[in-house]
Amino acid sequence: MSREVAIANQHPLLRLNRRDVTRTFATLEAEHATIAPGRPPLAPGELSVVFLTDPALAELHQTFLDDPTTTDVITFAGDPALGTAGEICVSADTAAAYARAHRRDFKAELTLYLVHGWLHLVGYDDLEPAKKRAMRRAEARAVRALGEAGVRPEFLLRK
Repeated sequence: MSREVAIANQHPLLRLNRRDVTRTFATLEAEHATIAPGRPPLAPGELSVVFLTDPALAELHQTFLDDPTTTDVITFAGDPALGTAGEICVSADTAAAYARAHRRDFKAELTLYLVHGWLHLVGYDDLEPAKKRAMRRAEARAVRALGEAGVRPEFLLRK
């Protein structure tokens, strides 16, 4: 399935390759049965992806979840009747801080946030320990599938 992926980069210091981001989601969908066995596919329609700063994502967190703290990813379910599959909002700042603190690659961390958001949209939840473990296993399968497909999105966060 060829899906429209609308990408909004609202982070003033983030540079990204939009084709890489679109290819990331195309690969996740192509490998859905392996990554998310037993889960429904992503709903039909456009997938929206928004890259934000910590303050901007914290504002969404407060507005929609009544929590003013920063977070890494927030997803919103879509409405196929309106032609939307969902929206994934990620914080490039949180990805950069986590990557620095844990000696991880920033590009890999931000890609993981995209994977995490996609998994939420196909039915994974991480609020309970058992569900969180299932999501972590699915994340590992997704990252492995992306690697095997040679999908490594390019992201650069300027200082």
